[in-house]
Amino acid sequence: MREYLAGEYDIAVIGAGHAGIEAALAAARLGLRTVCFSLNLDAVGNMPCNPAIGGTGKGHLVRELDALGGEMGRAADAACIQYRILNRGKGPAVWSLRAQADRRAYQQVMKHTLERQEGLTLRQAEVTEILTEGGAVSGVRTASGAVYAVRAAVVASGTYLGGRTILGEVTRQSGPDGLAAALPLTESLRALGLSLRRFKTGTPPRINARSVDFSKMELQRGDPDAVPFSFQTKTPPVNRAVCYLTYTTAATHAVIRANLDRSPLYDGTIEGVGPRYCPSIETKLVRFPDKQRHQLFVEPMGLDTEELYLQGLSSSLPEDVQEAMVHTIPGLERAEITRYAYAIEYDCVDPTHLLPTLECKAVPGLYGAGQFNGSSGYEEAAVQGYVAGVNAALKLLGRPPMVIGRDQGYIGVLIDDLVTKGTDEPYRMMTSRTEYRLLCRQDNADRRLAGVGHAVGLVGEGQYRAVEEKYAAVDAEIKRLEGTGAAPSPALDALLASRGEPPAPNGARLADLLRRPRLGYADLAPFDPGRPALGPQVAEEVEISVKYKGYIDRQLRQVEEMRRLEGHPIPPDLDYSALSGLRLEAREKLARIRPLNLGQASRISGVSPADIAALMIALERG
Repeated sequence: MREYLAGEYDIAVIGAGHAGIEAALAAARLGLRTVCFSLNLDAVGNMPCNPAIGGTGKGHLVRELDALGGEMGRAADAACIQYRILNRGKGPAVWSLRAQADRRAYQQVMKHTLERQEGLTLRQAEVTEILTEGGAVSGVRTASGAVYAVRAAVVASGTYLGGRTILGEVTRQSGPDGLAAALPLTESLRALGLSLRRFKTGTPPRINARSVDFSKMELQRGDPDAVPFSFQTKTPPVNRAVCYLTYTTAATHAVIRANLDRSPLYDGTIEGVGPRYCPSIETKLVRFPDKQRHQLFVEPMGLDTEELYLQGLSSSLPEDVQEAMVHTIPGLERAEITRYAYAIEYDCVDPTHLLPTLECKAVPGLYGAGQFNGSSGYEEAAVQGYVAGVNAALKLLGRPPMVIGRDQGYIGVLIDDLVTKGTDEPYRMMTSRTEYRLLCRQDNADRRLAGVGHAVGLVGEGQYRAVEEKYAAVDAEIKRLEGTGAAPSPALDALLASRGEPPAPNGARLADLLRRPRLGYADLAPFDPGRPALGPQVAEEVEISVKYKGYIDRQLRQVEEMRRLEGHPIPPDLDYSALSGLRLEAREKLARIRPLNLGQASRISGVSPADIAALMIALERG
């Protein structure tokens, strides 16, 4: 095969899924000449698993990405067809937006966005090799022999890298949805010294809606007051679709148990490690043998298709078993399966090989993002793509890197967990993973991160000023509530009694009334004649900030303590073996991960507080 120089660019992005899209757009918008490769341009922005954006913890990621100037939130608002806030019955720290997406509409929006972006070339080709010069990235080579000279590359290979699909006894080298797998690139990455591992994920069956009896299922409508993902979306979203809820039965479980010996998960066919928090239906039955039934969400794939997605029924059982299994579920007795469920194995890197910028420690200029880094999920992939694309661009521009702290958002938690702790299974973001849940809510993502996006150059001046004005109004109203009282009155006591709150015979400050658990900001309007006219977003921020002030202040003190540790840098060439007071396990872990500071060192599994104290003493002694 004759090689030829196909072009010179600053950055190559390998993959055009959710990670690759954000990486390519961020790099190009920062002025770097960028080329983005996809094995098939019809798969740009594909949703091979569930047709949805957001969810518990994931909705936070999308909001944060939007605040930074990313694309996913805007695209979701252009293509989503049903919106719901999850966990409404709990506190605002865990409220999470989730929306059903029109799968093909989302792809069209994203592909067109890439095509229109100045400085970005979108190309259908398979990258087979990362080229280096002096140990650093110098180019990429494709299967056709084309060589692209670049100064940095972002690997956003999703589940295509070394992809193998498993459906019962049938296995084949393949990416998702029957597309081609990326095979030679694995060996190129290994040759660069990267340690790869094998992970697995899966999909459920899809069925034809005309063959479903919805009368046997529970209807799930969207929220009447739908909230968009993007802070820039000014028109409230319209719910244009409904979902349904049904359950597995004893008959379903009997079919599965009778065929466990044919499951690739239990006969040794599947070697990759699957996600703990999104297991197959076979794994659910084995792991929870006493559970009588499991929830299944029946979700539309789009407005212009009859295909439905059976969330909760991921499987790799043979086709005939899937047919029998599906037909035992209420409402699906006559269901026609359009696509059978399958599992897919793929190669990914050990993320502890990466810096917090997502650059490989051993190969300057090589960045990883998304499932290549060991995570799962569209949202996790998108935010990593943004961080990798931004940092690749900043490095080439000679600017300081962008690293988001754990106290700044879920993005910081996600990346810190991956590069510091590593993962032995596909990593999924959840609200329980962050220690600062009340600070890092989805509603205040713009306050936390718009300044970061503005400093990077991906949030415009007008957008940033609007955020500043919004929170100036929030702070002014909080100050007014703290200094304004409600006079005692029978009407006030009647309101308090109706909400199960004790009376206020001497009146009370409006802020103190708002801190009462059963009172909201709107309830105080009749007793607050001087109230300014505020938009719903500002009013929500005011209520949450006042009501949870004590808890927020406590978390802010925890942040200060962590920042104290983060302020102790560790020399990159420190010889841990020469330090007395460190346990053997701590020495090995610290030497392998090479934390940048004491804060990061304290989060490494196997490094104890006593090890941190010994390390701190050693650093103070020089």
